[in-house]
Amino acid sequence: MKRLFVGNLPSDATEETVTTLFSQYGKVRSVQLVADIFSGKCRGFGFIGMEGHEARAAIAGLDGNLYCGKPLKVKFEDVSAVRGGRR
Repeated sequence: MKRLFVGNLPSDATEETVTTLFSQYGKVRSVQLVADIFSGKCRGFGFIGMEGHEARAAIAGLDGNLYCGKPLKVKFEDVSAVRGGRR
């Protein structure tokens, strides 16, 4: 399974709407949207789990396309850019 980063989501995006958006390219295995602690609304990005060939199709089909008036950023998760936790 591959993990995709999706950015530039609207604040009213939900796991259901993002699943519907990505499911046209294959089976969505997992959805994790990052939400604001206080408001509970989407902070504009999240992570999607899909199989490799389906993930590549989703990147090709969605990256740069408008979703709710904003161009989506869809790419494979960059594990080298993951920061460490607080110490």
